Amino acid sequence: MPVLFFICFLIVWELLVIFLRFPEYLLPQPSKILNEIFANSGRFLMHTGITMFEAVMGYLIANISGFLVAVVFAHNRTIEKGFYPYAIALKTTPIIAMAPLLILWFGTGIASKIVASAIVCFFPILVNTVRGLRAVDEGSLDLFRSYYASRWQIFTKLSLPTALPYVFSALKISTGLAVVGAIVGEFVGANKGIGYVILVSTYHLETVTMFAGIIMSALIGVLFFWAVSLIEKKVVFWQESEGGF
Repeated sequence: MPVLFFICFLIVWELLVIFLRFPEYLLPQPSKILNEIFANSGRFLMHTGITMFEAVMGYLIANISGFLVAVVFAHNRTIEKGFYPYAIALKTTPIIAMAPLLILWFGTGIASKIVASAIVCFFPILVNTVRGLRAVDEGSLDLFRSYYASRWQIFTKLSLPTALPYVFSALKISTGLAVVGAIVGEFVGANKGIGYVILVSTYHLETVTMFAGIIMSALIGVLFFWAVSLIEKKVVFWQESEGGF
């Protein structure tokens, strides 16, 4: 069904551009955009691979560290109250405002883009994991305690399974955010990556190339989301995964 809708969308787009005679620099035909992608497939795949690597690395760093911090927050209210405002400040600061500083600290290479991606992904996993770990049913918790279960047993056999649906919701949200963070980092300072392709093509009014870059960045996000959704179905098998995949 998504493929059918996409094909219909492209047909309508193609016809509108032809009949309304939009100039190519304003809105190119989908056929020309696809031709650009296939004609320069090696170039686009190279830049897409770089952006995807940055997004995946930032995603992993953010979600692993965010999960560990959330576990600490869930078990220690004092630490949570002390550090949670800083997490909110990090979330509310636009990544585009922080990107120049990241370039200054980590250089114009891949490292600054990974950090930008990680910053954007950090907050969802933190909030959702804390919420999930605290969603444990009190009756189930009392039952575990009545059998003298250790804190580790309570965490691994009760708290963690309860939190997993919340965790995977955050993981799916972060797939798109990871790509956004990497591309924003490339906008500020880079000589490779999809963000660099989009930025340069904008300067030169190469709208066809710009649209091709946008499509490739969207493809990264879709594939990333799809992969996490598949993992969710295997891990959280007792709950139907959302998202239409």
